[in-house]
Amino acid sequence: MKKLLSIILLLAMFACTQPAPEDIPPPVEEEDSTKLSDLSTKDDQFLAPADREAARAEVLSRGRGFYKDVFMDGGIRLTSRTTLPATNYLGISLEYFASAENSELTKTDTLIQHKIFTGSEEDTNGWLLYPDGSPRYRMIYVNGGGAASHLKSMEMSSRENLCKFVEAGGGYIGTCAGAFIASSGILYSSGKVDYAETYLGLWPGYVYNTGLNQDRTNLRFKEDSPLLRYYSFGNPQELYNLRHNGGCSAKDEDLPSIPNAEALSHYVRPDKANIDGRINAWSYKANERSGRVISCGSHPEGITSGKQLNYMAAMILYAMDGNPVPQPKGELKANEVREMNKRTEDNNPAYTRIGDGQYHHFTIEVPSDCNRATVTLEGYAGEDNFELVLCGKSGELAYIDNTDHKTDATGCNAQLVINEPTSGKWYVSVFCETTVESAIGQYGTEYTGRTDVLNGVPYKIAVKFE
Repeated sequence: MKKLLSIILLLAMFACTQPAPEDIPPPVEEEDSTKLSDLSTKDDQFLAPADREAARAEVLSRGRGFYKDVFMDGGIRLTSRTTLPATNYLGISLEYFASAENSELTKTDTLIQHKIFTGSEEDTNGWLLYPDGSPRYRMIYVNGGGAASHLKSMEMSSRENLCKFVEAGGGYIGTCAGAFIASSGILYSSGKVDYAETYLGLWPGYVYNTGLNQDRTNLRFKEDSPLLRYYSFGNPQELYNLRHNGGCSAKDEDLPSIPNAEALSHYVRPDKANIDGRINAWSYKANERSGRVISCGSHPEGITSGKQLNYMAAMILYAMDGNPVPQPKGELKANEVREMNKRTEDNNPAYTRIGDGQYHHFTIEVPSDCNRATVTLEGYAGEDNFELVLCGKSGELAYIDNTDHKTDATGCNAQLVINEPTSGKWYVSVFCETTVESAIGQYGTEYTGRTDVLNGVPYKIAVKFE
């Protein structure tokens, strides 16, 4: 009965969804006119030097422990984009939800959006989160379209899960409507604030309308912009002819009151005094453990070449650079069995099951007189047909491609034997190699195969010193 009532509520929400005042029909995508081969001599710094190449590589190397890199939200009332060129450019993975166009929306769109963001019986907290609440993707990208109407099409639990994703360390990028969605509301010169109760407040500041529709803008990057770590935009550091369609801006004078807020780029529109010099893209990271939120008022997301592609790629890199360093679940004590069998609804992440492509890290303190350390992994009867890998490393987190010792994936039962280990802190990690199979369908990514892994794999782990 509860399930039936939930579905009825969802369908009622769908029927009542109406475009918000800031909704603007998505324009036809245009390619950046600035090609690599067409750059003028003043752009001789455009090709990144070795330090920028190294900075990009360092961020990209930190994707271990996530199922995939990017999830793209093209849900109800947003642009139903099916590609994000910057992900191909960077060589990273992408999954997405692309709802039907506004005039062709059905209850199916609502149900799929609910399954992705809120969850289902086979995945009780949705695609964005692992069973323990950790981010399953490195970041989410939210498209342009209708900000308020997209949020109104989502249940409160879906919006809460999106906020939990960022709070737990997942990155967020929103362009145009996606930037409005992340904000705490639209502030007008009269002092009136709109949508304060609707938007998510991932950016704890207001945004400002630009009044710039179906137009283009130039941008400038100040020398302290974090995006210049990854790419140069020439000399001067500028970008030209970027599409803009009703997006927002932020103000430099607002940033000092918001810790960890940064301006990434600024509008150059001397003919528009209300936005010239204002911030086009900005970032915020609430604390060490949260993800980095990046908002951009314009539209670089569909571009396949030139500076505008680099602009989007730089924002993706900076968002992923904000993923926190993984923290161990705790210390394994000698001869004590630790049971990792809790479910999402138990709200006990230190003892919760492991998800697909996820690592659980633990520490052990090896005594000075130890000749052998044995770590034992054991599955639960009836739920042990998954592939788990044990690995161990002295002094730093262990990963299957960076470890001193490792078992083969042969189920949930394994022993890791470390002979004559050095004394002191070791890291032991469990990796879940079992994952879903994904393919592209009518609404974007669809899962098949081992979907039973989505609610997590339980196991027991223990260490013995001899």
